[in-house]
Amino acid sequence: MALTVPPSSAVRGLPAQSRRSSPASASTRGGAPGPGGLADLPAVHTMIVCADLPSLAVSAEHGQLTGRGLEGFYQAGRRLLSRCVLRVAGREPVPVQGRLAAADRARFMAVVRTPGDIGPDPGVAVERIRTADGTERITLCNSAPRPLRISVEITLGTDLADLGAIGAGRPGPELPASVHGSGLRWTTGGTHAQVSADPPPDDALASAGLLRWEMELPPGGSRTIELRVRTERVVRSAGRTGGCPLPEVSAEGDDPRVGELLRTSVDDLRSLLMRDPAHPSDIYPAAGVPWRCGLAPAEALWAVRMALPLGTRLAANTLRTLARTQEARSGRIPGPFRDAGPHLPAGCTGVEATLAFPVVLAEARRWGLPEQDLAELLPAAEGCLDWLRSAAGGGVYVVDPGSGGLRRAETQAHAHRAALLGADLLESCGRPGAEGWRQWAADLRRAFREEFWLDDRAGGRPSAARTGDGRHVPHLDGTSVHLLDTGLLGAGQLAPGLLDKVQTEQLVRLLGGPAMDSGWGLRGLGAREVAHNPFGHRSGAVRVHETAVAVSGLAAAGYEKEAGSLLRGLLDAAAAFDYRLPEMFAGEQRTADSTPLPHPAACRPAAVSAAAGIHLLCTLVGIRPDAPAGTVRLVPVSSAPLGALRLSGLRVAGEAFAARVGRLGLGMVEEAADSLQLGG
Repeated sequence: MALTVPPSSAVRGLPAQSRRSSPASASTRGGAPGPGGLADLPAVHTMIVCADLPSLAVSAEHGQLTGRGLEGFYQAGRRLLSRCVLRVAGREPVPVQGRLAAADRARFMAVVRTPGDIGPDPGVAVERIRTADGTERITLCNSAPRPLRISVEITLGTDLADLGAIGAGRPGPELPASVHGSGLRWTTGGTHAQVSADPPPDDALASAGLLRWEMELPPGGSRTIELRVRTERVVRSAGRTGGCPLPEVSAEGDDPRVGELLRTSVDDLRSLLMRDPAHPSDIYPAAGVPWRCGLAPAEALWAVRMALPLGTRLAANTLRTLARTQEARSGRIPGPFRDAGPHLPAGCTGVEATLAFPVVLAEARRWGLPEQDLAELLPAAEGCLDWLRSAAGGGVYVVDPGSGGLRRAETQAHAHRAALLGADLLESCGRPGAEGWRQWAADLRRAFREEFWLDDRAGGRPSAARTGDGRHVPHLDGTSVHLLDTGLLGAGQLAPGLLDKVQTEQLVRLLGGPAMDSGWGLRGLGAREVAHNPFGHRSGAVRVHETAVAVSGLAAAGYEKEAGSLLRGLLDAAAAFDYRLPEMFAGEQRTADSTPLPHPAACRPAAVSAAAGIHLLCTLVGIRPDAPAGTVRLVPVSSAPLGALRLSGLRVAGEAFAARVGRLGLGMVEEAADSLQLGG
């Protein structure tokens, strides 16, 4: 999801900045949002989205492509086919079911009553298998005890519009077709799309965009028509080829939902993988479908960090791709501005990505990143640390660029983590500066605990930010979970956090209370805060990635009750979304008879929410590797909130890894590289 606001929108006297990148700017093609921003985006929460980037198929549940809204086949951000309406025996089939069969494939079932049918039972079933790559197989099955001769008509059309223009409500007129081979073709400018049919139609009428067959169906027999949508550009899927960096994994346990969550999460993440056009061997995750089918640096790093249990190849590819974008002089990784909710101006995701880069590299090393990759990427990580030193300006806080001195708590958490894991990385690689970064992090901890903590009668809370003139921005929001995410060091140890023990315990109480825990996951803004909106992207909706970070942070700090509550709520929500978690959903309070409410503009699938499913299950097993030292440590959640759980097909030190946690919370490694020993 994306949003821009006019630059005149100032928040509490702070300089205003663009809230988020436009939908089109994060997609693979151009086009700007309409003047209404989000109001112009077609709703996607009821759509069935097949993804295998750079290809998409977006359908309504009935399966007919009518040209309305986002419906259609897409490739590289352009709609190749917007209309594909099927008629059998002169009528549209009656839809009975539409669902995803896999991340890149949907199945639609419908029935047709023929004139000879007696009673209410339809004699013909119609199955449509639609895949993101532009293929559709339509199969008609005759259940009647007599042969049937029926007409089959498919009406096709397209506008060849950019996804950005469609999102902004400017799709353009439908183009005229011409008969081409065994189908139809459309052309505008230098672009064309064509649909071929097998078997070829008996009749093709370009003026109506119509393909027509007369078919003989014997009793109990079936016939299939296959449509292929193509354009002049041949694209390769990154997630469905031999070069895919994600392995086949599985989960099983007392809770039968864990297997489906892991399978769907990995399948969704695989469907979002993209190739760097200039370096096609490097594959990275796009942010999400349909609005953000391109590289979003901060979210890509979050996704690959949470997916490290699947191996380090995706992280290395993504880090390489981002290193090529790094500003040579400053060391900063560029990124767009992003909405920060009603209480703060937009934040720069480039800052977040710059601070995440050395963290991901350091943790990937612990998971077994090859030395060659480490040596190649280390200079970029050092460049990020150089930017951090410059941004701190000799002080202990990182100030928002051009903000008049705004210091966000979330940014300080990212900076603190980058300093400690960056120091670990530098020391391990024989590079200077490690002790200086540890000292800077210690100074930041001392200052933060004193200056960012707001005492009150309820026990206090961390301030979300401090303004340039020293005022607190006191609201409680989901970004506070980053204060619990400290990062992995050697020997399976976690880095220290910004908060002391008493402050951590109070934050845990707040996160586990009803104002933040919706029952389905963690709200982006507390329910009692001013301007709370359960559908607000940063003002009350449940952001799946933040909930997953909260679960792992709470568990690591020893607060398993609160971690288990958020985990079970999010797992229940995942089941309601058929395990394809959106980037966010409404933060409405859970009741006995409620289900989670979708956000109409949320990306689904989204890289961070897909990776969050992986992260949640691995948190329960508590895998903490140190591949350079040849050890792996298990620190499972001892309360075993989902009962027994086994994960297999993971990768540690470049080889297969399997582990389980029992009902009593005891962990066991079942498969690992010969070079690894179980740590304490």
